[in-house]
Amino acid sequence: MDAAPGNQHTDIDMSEAAPLPEHPPPTVPQPGMDTIPATPSHGGRFIQYNIFGNIFEITAKYNPPVMPIGKGAYGIVCSALNSETGEHVAIKKIANAFDNKIDAKRTLREIKLLRHMDHENVVAIRDIIPPPLRETFNDVYIAYELMDTDLHQIIRSNQTLSEEHCQVKFSDCCDN
Repeated sequence: MDAAPGNQHTDIDMSEAAPLPEHPPPTVPQPGMDTIPATPSHGGRFIQYNIFGNIFEITAKYNPPVMPIGKGAYGIVCSALNSETGEHVAIKKIANAFDNKIDAKRTLREIKLLRHMDHENVVAIRDIIPPPLRETFNDVYIAYELMDTDLHQIIRSNQTLSEEHCQVKFSDCCDN
């Protein structure tokens, strides 16, 4: 791909995050869920959170609690509730998306491809969150449908995968 030799990245490393619950997270903070303070910004149109030591700034339509669910070489992922649709989503922050041409192309490619895909085995984009100010637009926030797990979590789990299970998962990936 575009990565330089020896510069291998994984998209999202879910091993550092808590496993997703069986059902989407509740809209009312539970014990331990209210530890990430929300700070209104830009006249209340946006809300800032400190996630893994990084500022995570999204539109106010995404209700707290915003909870981290993963991080990796290309971004941080949090779950949130879209107050307009009532849907729980996974929001990925791609920090400094335009600092170099390769990352900018990768971000654009991800958005363009996923916007046109409609398949049960491919995560769907629900929203591209606009920046608070065009002049300082550097981070990209993409809201996806929230899934219970991902292929990376399944592969890295302690659960033994049978050959049949692997065939089914591979078939799901290739199914059209």
